Amino acid sequence: MPDDFVIARNPDGDSTLPYVLRIPLGADGIVLKARETWPRTSKVYCHRVDEWPDEAEVVERVPTRSCVRRGAAIDLVLDRGRENRSQLIMTQARGRQVIFWQSARTTKQARPGVRTPAARASGLPDLEIVVDSRERYGYTFTDRPVTTSRARLDAGDYGLVRHGSLLASVERKSLADLVSSLTSGKLGYQLAELAALPRAALVVEDRYAAVFKLDRVRPAVVADGLAECQVRWPAVPIVFCDTRKLAQEWTYRFLAAASVAASEERPSARVVADLAHPPPLAPAPPTPAEVRAWAVSQGLEVSDRGRVPARLVTAYLDDRDG
Repeated sequence: MPDDFVIARNPDGDSTLPYVLRIPLGADGIVLKARETWPRTSKVYCHRVDEWPDEAEVVERVPTRSCVRRGAAIDLVLDRGRENRSQLIMTQARGRQVIFWQSARTTKQARPGVRTPAARASGLPDLEIVVDSRERYGYTFTDRPVTTSRARLDAGDYGLVRHGSLLASVERKSLADLVSSLTSGKLGYQLAELAALPRAALVVEDRYAAVFKLDRVRPAVVADGLAECQVRWPAVPIVFCDTRKLAQEWTYRFLAAASVAASEERPSARVVADLAHPPPLAPAPPTPAEVRAWAVSQGLEVSDRGRVPARLVTAYLDDRDG
């Protein structure tokens, strides 16, 4: 029986589950494919594998204090200070077994103690949101008047597209992804792309307080990096939304507000265009002196004083404009 809990990279590049786990239970252990290396911000979906892949690159090996099966659940306790207690729940969905990996923290986050309002965002009866085709496990916006489609976005994961132009976008990140992209420098490029849009934001599926509980990266490095990013790209807010559910709700309402603002700006844009290219002004009416001079040049009789006859004014205008 293996004594260690093992995490490795999935050598199957076509799989949507990038990691392989070995749970030390039974003679050969239980092998699972997983979406994450630990359930930090939400439950992690896992899929059963028959055997450990030969070419798997081990990422982490942790001694196990306890691994016990209790009915449909496996309680796993690792021998380390943090991220040491978790549970794997086996259930059935559509006639097949599915496994969810959770911790006490993610279970609590799944029920944050708040109820999101049922009112439509910005009063819109329907909102069309484009989900980036590279986004895995994207938001479904269940119970919201939202129509989704998938396409390649120039920036962000969820966008508002009108007439082929990306008007607003939201980049979604878990805390682990945020830290990884920040330390690798990738986050700066993403924020620069978002800043080029009329409206954009970055939403994090965790609390800001979680930054200061990181144990593999110095919290001060992450906090300073986020502050520097916000100063450099002030037009792209970085919003911490506690949970994935609340991050989805914030994304929905942000894009709805952006949709309303874009609709209001289109008439304003036409007004600005009209002011920039105003129609030509009508010529000023002729003075009596101009009409008299013209009449004399044409051999027409006209008095030197008094009101100029209307017929002469009309003849003058016809000659000038013709």
